[in-house]
Amino acid sequence: MAEIVTLRDEGLGNSSYLVDLGDGRGLVLDPSRDPGPYLAAAARRGVRLAYIVETHLHADFLSGSRELAAMGATVVAPAAARLQFPHRRLGDGDQLALGGLSLRALATPGHTPEHLAWLLVDGARPLALFSGGSLLVGAVARTDLISPDRTEELARALWRSLHERILTLPDDLPVYPTHGAGSFCSAPTGAEPNTTIGREKATNPLLAAADEDAFVKLLVGGLGSYPRYFLRLRETNRHGPRVYGATPPPLERLTPGAVRRLVAEGAELVDARPIAAFAAGHISGALSIPLRSAFATWLGWLVPDDRPLVVVVDADQDRGDLVRQALKVGYERLAGELAGGMAAWQAAGLPMSRIPLVAPDAVQGGRVLDVRQDAEFAAGHLPGAAHVELGALTDRVALPGGPLAVVCGHGERAMTAASVLERLGRADVSVVEGGMSAWTDAGRRLEPQG
Repeated sequence: MAEIVTLRDEGLGNSSYLVDLGDGRGLVLDPSRDPGPYLAAAARRGVRLAYIVETHLHADFLSGSRELAAMGATVVAPAAARLQFPHRRLGDGDQLALGGLSLRALATPGHTPEHLAWLLVDGARPLALFSGGSLLVGAVARTDLISPDRTEELARALWRSLHERILTLPDDLPVYPTHGAGSFCSAPTGAEPNTTIGREKATNPLLAAADEDAFVKLLVGGLGSYPRYFLRLRETNRHGPRVYGATPPPLERLTPGAVRRLVAEGAELVDARPIAAFAAGHISGALSIPLRSAFATWLGWLVPDDRPLVVVVDADQDRGDLVRQALKVGYERLAGELAGGMAAWQAAGLPMSRIPLVAPDAVQGGRVLDVRQDAEFAAGHLPGAAHVELGALTDRVALPGGPLAVVCGHGERAMTAASVLERLGRADVSVVEGGMSAWTDAGRRLEPQG
C-alpha cells in the first residue's frame, strides 16, 4: 500500500508529496528547487527516488525536477508543457506503471493550459488524486497567470475540468493539491493542506456556483494581485533551471568598500535583518526584507532578478536559508553579504539611515498608510488610514503628504514599505510597531471598508 508524505513550503503556501510505493522506490510530485527536503524524507523512509512528476509549469517557484533528475530520478511531465530537458511526456489518459500501482494522467486545463491532475490507482480502484492547481481546499487556483486575455477562457476550461473530470470521482477520494493557504496562485483557502472530493462538493463556495457563468464571475471577481516574478518563472521551468546540488552555494563575504562599489554599479541591496535592527540603523537605500518564511515572495515581488544581489544579515541568521529562498524564485546573481554586518559598516565611518518604530498610541488618523493586501484591508483597518498594497508602492502611487506611519499585520511588510518610500525620497516615515496585531490587542476599534 502506498503511503503519502506531505512536504509543506509555508512561505509560498505550497505542498509537494512523496509517495512511498512500498517496493523501495519513491515518487515526488511538484518538488521545489531545493532537493534537501525530498532527499531527507526519502532517506528517512529508506526509499530511492525513482520518479519526479509535475502537474504543470509553475509560476510561483522554480521546480526541483532537474535537481532530482541529476541524482537518478526520471522526470514525468505534461506533454503540452514542452519541457526542454530530458523527461517522459504523458498526456490525458496515459499511465505511469508503478509496480502494482499506476498513476493516471487527467487533462485538467484551467489554472494553466497544460495542466494534468494525477490519479493514483490500484488496478481499477482510485487511491488518491494529486490535483495540482485545479481543485484546492475550499478554492480553485487562479486562471489569470498566462495572459489577461485568456483569464476567462481558462476559467471556463477549469469549470469543465472540475465538473467533467474531477467531481465525477468518488466522494471519499483523498485530494492532495499543490497550492494552498498562503499561495498567491490560489483564491483564499483554509489552513488544512488536504481534502476529499465529497468535502469540496459540500463546502467549496466556487463549486456551489449555479452554472459556468456564475463560476467564472465568482472566480475572476475574487482574484487579487500576485508577485511580479510569476511572469517569468514558467519559461524558466520550461527550459529547466540551473542545477546546484544538495548544498546551496555560500555567500561571498564583501568588505564595506566592495558593497559601496557594487551598489554604485547597480547592484540591489537587501537588508534581511529583523525590523528592529533595520530601524536602528541601515545603509541608505537598502530594501528591508526580513528573513522569514515569506522572504522569497517579497524578494520576487520587489527586486529585479537581472542585477547582482548584495545582502546584509546578522551573525546568527541562516545564510543557507536565505540562499535557498532566493534560488527558489530565480535569483541567481548572489554577489555576497556585507562581511561583519552593520558593525563593520559603522566602524568604517560610513553613513547610516534610521526609520523609527512608533507605538500604536502615537498613530494619528489620516496619517496612516496600510500596506496589507486588499482583502486584509477590507476586513478591518485603522480609522482614516490610506491604503496601497506593498507590491504596488514601487509604482510611485499618490500618497498623503506630511509624516506617515506605515502599518501591516505585524510590522515586517510595513518596514519593507518604509524602506521603499525612503528610496523614493520620503524622510518622514515611521513604522507602527507590532502592526495591526498590536492595535487590536490594545482593544482599539477597526473600521470595515465602506
